[in-house]
Amino acid sequence: MGEAVITEKKDPFAALRYREFRSYLGMRFFFTFAYQMQAVIIGFHIYHLTKDPLALGLIGLSEAIPAISIALYGGYVADKSEKRGLLMKIFLSVFLCAIIMLVVTSKQAAGFIPSKYVVPTLYSMIFCIGLARGFFGPATFSIMAQILPKNLYTNASTWSSSSWQLASILGPAIGGLVYGFYGITPTFLVIVGFILISLVCIFFLKSHPPTYIPKESIVKSLTEGVQFVFKSKMMLGAMSLDLFSVFFGGAVALLPVFAKDILKVGPEGLGLMRAAASVGAVITLLAMTKFSPMNKPWRNLLLAVTGFGISIICYGLSKSFYLTLFFLFCEGAFDSVSVVIRSTLLQLLTPNEMRGRVSAVNSMFIGSSNEIGAFESGLTAKLMRTVPAVVFGGSMTIGIAVITYFKTKSLLPLTLNDIKPSEKSAEQI
Repeated sequence: MGEAVITEKKDPFAALRYREFRSYLGMRFFFTFAYQMQAVIIGFHIYHLTKDPLALGLIGLSEAIPAISIALYGGYVADKSEKRGLLMKIFLSVFLCAIIMLVVTSKQAAGFIPSKYVVPTLYSMIFCIGLARGFFGPATFSIMAQILPKNLYTNASTWSSSSWQLASILGPAIGGLVYGFYGITPTFLVIVGFILISLVCIFFLKSHPPTYIPKESIVKSLTEGVQFVFKSKMMLGAMSLDLFSVFFGGAVALLPVFAKDILKVGPEGLGLMRAAASVGAVITLLAMTKFSPMNKPWRNLLLAVTGFGISIICYGLSKSFYLTLFFLFCEGAFDSVSVVIRSTLLQLLTPNEMRGRVSAVNSMFIGSSNEIGAFESGLTAKLMRTVPAVVFGGSMTIGIAVITYFKTKSLLPLTLNDIKPSEKSAEQI
């Protein structure tokens, strides 16, 4: 594999010693906190108004369609744009959507707007947030590479995922509690406040010049990014594995049904259930700052996806609230291993000038697979009821891991040092 050797500092806090990376983490944390709060209360509120599990699936679809549709263009824009300014525009758009949802739901709670107008408005705002997400993923992926040296990518990916998961613990839990005790209007006020804080964090990022100046047509530029991904066996395999496993494993979208109708624990219990997976993820991520899963990344990725599928099946069959929390904890733990491995591989295999476009392809594969998986779960729950739908999703996730194992046996023995850095050709891996 030549002389290229990738080494990682043993210091588990290495990435955190960069001030700009700490600002990046703050931005990511507060935005994710608000986003996760919003996801919990919108899901519970829409199910409360409609009593239809398919309506939960439509939430994911409303966000996935625009995110996928705009993703490639979002990657092109991210590559040729100054990242700090682009992020500010994205966050301002999401902030405006949250304000509109705050006004509409508060008016509905006060009896000024009929409930039948609320759900379409919420879907419309989710659609707009999906458009913003098409730019958000490529922009954040690109800017992290400009903040840190390459030898800290694994450490940075671990801390970045930890920040996301910690916010995913606190966001749903606090969102469910505030919604349960005070109602939807105070909850949206908290959401708006945290989005505003994330905007402030962007001001502490430096202005980085674009890494790519297009010299060809936009179609050719986008095609170049797609072709790069499809030439890399490991990159394409990781994206495909995550796409299908999350698509069939999107049963977390059905948690409002479990909270309201099966386990009968209400919005407070729903917040704890949504947080349980993130607790498992954070604990595992913190362990990975010391014990890296990159010794044999492809083998560990397949094991993590298999464990993810088993956890989903167990969660679907559980009739105990506390057992359900445990299985959701395990689901988050396995998922966090997958996230760190996949994001590290993506950072290592992608040249700087193509990060936005490659991230856009990744978003099309993975970034919206949660939402499309939510629609799949809602649809199967409508057709075969909730518990069979969850078990079916977990079984399909395990099946995908088994198929991938037989298709990619040559990648199993590779270590981190066997993977070529981004300046090298990705075709060999």
